[in-house]
This record gives sequence, structure tokens and C-alpha cells, in this order.
Amino acid sequence: MKKRRLLVLTMGLTSVLTFTMLGCGKSAETSSTGKEDKTEVNIFQFKVEVAEEFKKAAKEYEKENTNIKINVETVGGGDNYGAALKAKFQSGKEPTVFNVGGPQDVKDWKKKLDDLSKEPWVSKALPGMLDGVTMDKKIYGLPYNTEGYGLIYNKDIFKAAGIDGSKINSYAKLEDAVKKLDLKIKSGELKKSFPKLESVFEFPAKEKWVTGLHSSNAVLGQEFKNSIEAYNTKKLLFKYEDGYKKLIDLQSNHSSNGNFREKLNAVDYATQVEQGLAIERVAIIQQGNWVYGQVKGVDEEVAEKLDIIPIPVQGGKEDCIPVGVPMYWVINKDQPDQAKKAAKDFLNWLYTSDRGKDYVVNKFFFIPALKGYENIKPNDPLGKSILAYIEKGKTTPWVFMGYPTAWGEDTLGVNIQKYLSGKMSWDEVIRESKAQWEKSRK
Repeated sequence: MKKRRLLVLTMGLTSVLTFTMLGCGKSAETSSTGKEDKTEVNIFQFKVEVAEEFKKAAKEYEKENTNIKINVETVGGGDNYGAALKAKFQSGKEPTVFNVGGPQDVKDWKKKLDDLSKEPWVSKALPGMLDGVTMDKKIYGLPYNTEGYGLIYNKDIFKAAGIDGSKINSYAKLEDAVKKLDLKIKSGELKKSFPKLESVFEFPAKEKWVTGLHSSNAVLGQEFKNSIEAYNTKKLLFKYEDGYKKLIDLQSNHSSNGNFREKLNAVDYATQVEQGLAIERVAIIQQGNWVYGQVKGVDEEVAEKLDIIPIPVQGGKEDCIPVGVPMYWVINKDQPDQAKKAAKDFLNWLYTSDRGKDYVVNKFFFIPALKGYENIKPNDPLGKSILAYIEKGKTTPWVFMGYPTAWGEDTLGVNIQKYLSGKMSWDEVIRESKAQWEKSRK
């Protein structure tokens, strides 16, 4: 949100792929040796979860297009992609391709965005997938994919504790299940089967995108219809602030540092996913289908045990998961024409060719946001679960891409860290965050 934000988004540790910055989108030209230099496409992207497979896709494209060189740099997970992107531009080393999240980012970066309205993939976009990057009747971005997130849990741990995760569709049921599981963990009843299991949750408060973007979106996604409405809103109501507090408290109080919540501010994405869920040290984490590949990389058997519970907002919709587009690919309009053309060709190959589609679904574990994938369905359990929620209509929108610039992380995420460390009351968290929203909208 990756993420979204990234997600990240996006969405742990900085992953840097082979990256050679030899100018900003260097165009092909004949060198003094008589050999033609390659057209370079410099990509600056946020999704660490697919970094290695994305590199492989780029290499495969280069084999088919020998006059093209694709350089990729990935910054996301535990690092702020938005801040890193600004720094990249300020350094003068502007990428050819980068990511934006929605209407607020489109406004912030509009002077750098190339119009993609005539690209061949536009007609293949599923309904609503381009809304966040459409401005003044122009389309500025290609959707990464469709993602969903919720409370990812280990079905075997739940079964051993006598809990049926598929029946959890309200906050009350979730709270009961968490308390029951917590007692069984502390009593040592599950120790034989799961020797590393030490807590119900792992709550990565260091990752402000988790608390300030994704957690809040579960709440504000029931206050706004979409990111456009959030973007146009001058005054934030926070109608479900009590439900938000319950979600934060439930996860933090039943995490490995539940008795010392200030320590959760040092817990990062990798600790939550790879060193938590993937090794069965914890039973539940708040994340999305993008973690499947990372868990699989640690333990394939654990990856196949995963499923998703809704994030239940008490007082609102309690049986839904947030689903949306984490980020969009955009082209830097100030790059040389040859580099821009090569970048567009690569993205079109990735999302519309048979080989590219195979990477998108079977290597990246993406749920496509475009038509043409009817015969290629996700095979991983989390992708299947997200599709099931979509098909049942049990979803709420991603609206955090319409938040004021940096508000989700630098205001709300920071305030939640202060709350966990005892430096702010919950009322102060909400009051200060609402005030900063209004200030940003003036």
C-alpha cells in the first residue's frame, strides 16, 4: 500500500533491486563505437513484496526487447515511499515511472504526470478502478492491482483453540475469540502444537501506514463512499471513533508487548509478518493478501493455513473488508520521448500479454484490476479469500488515498504512537487529528 501508501503500502524492510541510474530515462543513441546505446527506463516503485519477481519480469521483457534497459529501485515497507519519491525528484535523478495513490497524489504531482488516456489498457479497466487517477477528463495512472486487507489468521491455531474463524463477523465475536485464544496461549495449552506461539496479535505501531492509513480506513471507509469524497471533504466527522479505539486497543493489548504498549512503537512490518505470523509466533495480524508471498518465503506450509477475518467496526459494517487499488503506475512527462514510449510498452506488456499476466497473478499474487484475466484466477488462499468477499459484496472502499497529504501517517499515525506511549488520550488523538485535517483543507 503496499499500500499504499503505500501500502504499501504497500505496505517491512527496504528492498533495493539492481539499480543503475545512468541519467533520467536515457534515450537510445549511437555511441562512438558504432553500437546503439539502450533506451533506459528508470522505475521507482513501492511494493517490496514483489520486488524480486518484478525484477525478473523486467529482465524477461528485456530479452524480448534488446534495445531497452529497465532499472528498478524499490522503496516501501518500513520506509516512507512518498518522502523518498520527493527526495528522488529533488536530487535531480527523476524516474521515468513512479507511483501515486489517488486524487491527493494526482493533485500534488500533476505537473509531472503524462496523460495515459489513450493507452490500450484503459478500455480493459474494471468499473471504478480509474476514478482515483482521473482528473480534468484525463487518466493519469494504471492501477497496480486490487487488494484487500483484514485480520489474517492461522486456521490451524484457531482450530486447536476450538475457534471457527469463518463465523467471526462482528466485533463482539472477534473480541470473544481473541480473549479465548489469549487464555489458551497463556495457559500453555497450545504450546505442544505451536511451541513458538506467544500472543494473539503482533501490532506494528512503528508502521504508521498500518495504524494511520489502513486501520483508520476501516473506519473512515464507512464515512466516505470513495477516495474522491474524502479528498473533497473539508471537515472530518470521525463518526466511528469509538470503534476505531476498540480495534487499536484489542490488537495492542493482545500483542507480544501488550503490557508495555509503548514498545509496540518499535515493532515493524518484518517483525509482524516474517518474524510473527510466518513462524507461528502470533495467530493474527492486520494485513492484506500481499503478505502471502513473504510468508511463503519463510514457510510454505504456514502460508497455506492463512485466511482473512473482517476488520469489524463496531457501530458500522462489521462483516466487510476494505478492498481497493493500492497504487497506480504513472509516467514522468518530462522524460525523453523514447524513454516514455518504452515505459508505456513495458507496462502494457506486463498487464496485457500472456506472459505478463502470468507474472501478475502467479508470481506477484495480484488480483487484477483489468479485464482479460477471466481464465487466470489467484491460487493462493488469501487471494481466493479476497475474491470471495468481493463476490459476496462484503467490502468497503479504500479512501485513504483521498486523505490530506501525509495526514494519515504524519498526523494520525504519530498520534496513535503517542497514545500507545501514554502521551495522548484517545480524545486528544481524535481532536488533534480532526483539527489537522481541517487545517490541511483550507
